[in-house]
Amino acid sequence: QVQLVESGGGLVQAGGSLRLSCAASGRTFSSYAMGWFRQAPGKEREFVEAISWSGGSTYYADSVKGRFTISRDNAKNTVYLQMNSLKPEDTAVYYCAAPLYCSGYGCYDTGDPRDDYWGQGTQVTVSS
Repeated sequence: QVQLVESGGGLVQAGGSLRLSCAASGRTFSSYAMGWFRQAPGKEREFVEAISWSGGSTYYADSVKGRFTISRDNAKNTVYLQMNSLKPEDTAVYYCAAPLYCSGYGCYDTGDPRDDYWGQGTQVTVSS
């Protein structure tokens, strides 16, 4: 059974930092991009950041540029999201997803539920 399990969410004051982790099990994603999405209450899910299979390329939403950094450890089948200078508008449930396909137009899953894997989400709350 393939699972993506996120951890590291919590409550933090504005300006603070959190580091999210997403550990994959059941299969390896070392040949695929992995990434993070988030969904705030009453809003649609949005792309946050993704990283290529080698770690050589990253893709990010303008809203997190310069504040969030994605990384991965293929030996551990894990992807990380370091979030600095957090703002109240970053409050959301953060989801890990794989595999992703990225280009200059953005990052997307396959669209086939048989091939897409999402974690259960981890809550990030930033207080003002």
